[in-house]
Amino acid sequence: MAVDPTLLSILACPQDKGPLLLVDDVLLYNPRLRRAYPIENGIPVLLVDEAREVTDAEHDDYVARGVAGWTQD
Repeated sequence: MAVDPTLLSILACPQDKGPLLLVDDVLLYNPRLRRAYPIENGIPVLLVDEAREVTDAEHDDYVARGVAGWTQD
C-alpha cells in the first residue's frame, strides 16, 4: 500500500523535524540522523523508539532510491 503523496509532503522526522525520504513505500528515512522509520500497512510509524539506525551501505542505498517528500525552500 503506497503512502499518499499529500501525506508524504507534510510528514517530518519526529526527532529533528526535518524532511524524510520515502524508500520503496516500506520506510521513511532521515539521512541527517541516519534513522529509518517503518511503514506498516501503509501507515508511517513515526516514533523515535521505533526507528532504527542504518549501516553506511544502507544509507547510500536509501539516499539513492529515496523520494523526497518536501524541502525547506
